[in-house]
Amino acid sequence: MIFSEQSPVTFADELPDAVDVVVIGGGVIGISTAWYLVQSGASVLVCDKGRVAGEQSSRNWGWIRQQARDPAELPIVIDSINQWERLSRELDEDIGFTRRGVLYAAASDDELAAHEKWLDTAAQHQLDTHMLSGAQVDELIKDKPGQWRGGMYTPSDGRAEPFKAVPALARAVRRRGGRIRESCAVRSLDMQGGLTAGVVTELGYVKTQAVVCAGGAWSTLFLANLGVTLPQLTVRATVARTAVAPDVYGGNAALGEVAIRRRQDGGYTVASSSTNEHFIGADSFRFFTKFLPALSASVRFIRLRFGDGLVERMLPTRRWRDDEITPFEERRVLNPAPSPRAVAAMRKGLARRVPQLADIPFAESWAGMIDVTPDVVPVMDEVADVSGLFLATGFSGHGFGIGPGAGRVMADLVLGKPAVHDLSRFRFSRFADGSPMLPGPGL
Repeated sequence: MIFSEQSPVTFADELPDAVDVVVIGGGVIGISTAWYLVQSGASVLVCDKGRVAGEQSSRNWGWIRQQARDPAELPIVIDSINQWERLSRELDEDIGFTRRGVLYAAASDDELAAHEKWLDTAAQHQLDTHMLSGAQVDELIKDKPGQWRGGMYTPSDGRAEPFKAVPALARAVRRRGGRIRESCAVRSLDMQGGLTAGVVTELGYVKTQAVVCAGGAWSTLFLANLGVTLPQLTVRATVARTAVAPDVYGGNAALGEVAIRRRQDGGYTVASSSTNEHFIGADSFRFFTKFLPALSASVRFIRLRFGDGLVERMLPTRRWRDDEITPFEERRVLNPAPSPRAVAAMRKGLARRVPQLADIPFAESWAGMIDVTPDVVPVMDEVADVSGLFLATGFSGHGFGIGPGAGRVMADLVLGKPAVHDLSRFRFSRFADGSPMLPGPGL
């Protein structure tokens, strides 16, 4: 199920006069943060301009992957996959979680060597990641043997169904006393004496001393109205799902130019990472120098596009008053059309790599906008110049897998608890203190 502005509102709690924390954004990061806050006894309101999990949180691949993560992210991801497993038992709903492994197959010795570089990181964290021979890959992928030189494999990695998992967790937040309001954009913050005192929403004012901005692709725009600059861009990623298909592999696999994930419904989620697209806009030029290292490293995977809406992207609205209609109300759900080029690449990749799936029809294709930072890791931090404002954004396509772990991190930050992970790589100040923007292996 892909959510849109026409999807019915299912979370319509009344706005309270005051809460301990307001979370902006009902995606996996915002909902996970709310979950751990209510677990700690805090009163929480989640506001989403559109729908819970309406954007990338329901549109991603559904991978819960430790393999090949940035070393700074990895401890949080390890915690996150364990939390997903626990939630799958504790929630009253089936979210499709299972550990069936992640495989990166390699068709050349150079690809194998590139994968092997990550083994030291895996060993430092006692992961079960290991290299496979070509014959061992053929034992896992029950189709077209002999095309692989080997691969990297992490059996403990998992998967879940995104469109089920995040709404299920949101319903659990409500059962624990949290409030969630869809179709309710937060327009601005109320600052008094240099401190956060409340939020101004389209439906009224709520008093609070702590706000978590988990707005994904919208975070840069929201912060601009506060005079805060966040260098973040968006990338369109296209995904498809097949009809019921033969079981060629039960986990998640990157097979050259195509990636597949076995689904609960008996089909496969299919993607082609080499066809992700960035649509040029004003922020592309504003943040060009910061993104240059990432662009150079991902030139094979990201296509630059102009496309429809160029004028709007070149002349964005960055400022508004509290009593004005905001861009968040004018376009409540980012629902980009899937890329025909990407869909064609998926079909070609399946035909080449997994012939048994080549003629299985696509039941549906869709696209989502991924929020990406210059170094392809998120921001998880308090904004020094806006006391009481915390950022959890820029997860760069890693958000679903890292969601519960990141939610625990953010809840601890808001509540003033000691950090259990090294968060220095995720500090907001790195974009302004001269730190080099170095994309990690998670790219």
